[in-house]
Amino acid sequence: MTPLQDRLLDAHARDDRAALVGLYTEAADAAPDLDAACFYLTHAYIYALEKGDPAAEQLYRRLKAQGRV
Repeated sequence: MTPLQDRLLDAHARDDRAALVGLYTEAADAAPDLDAACFYLTHAYIYALEKGDPAAEQLYRRLKAQGRV
């Protein structure tokens, strides 16, 4: 596993939604292709919405720009 995967699993185990927003965004930025990036962005967006994180707006814009919403 990669350090990012380890951090994602740890954040899930702790149910740390604030960390999950950032980690899934980081995963999207490092993704090897657009489909993978949008998969991670969708997760980041959902967690951001759940916690009322202002990052949700930017994540939505990124997904919309790719025709994913």
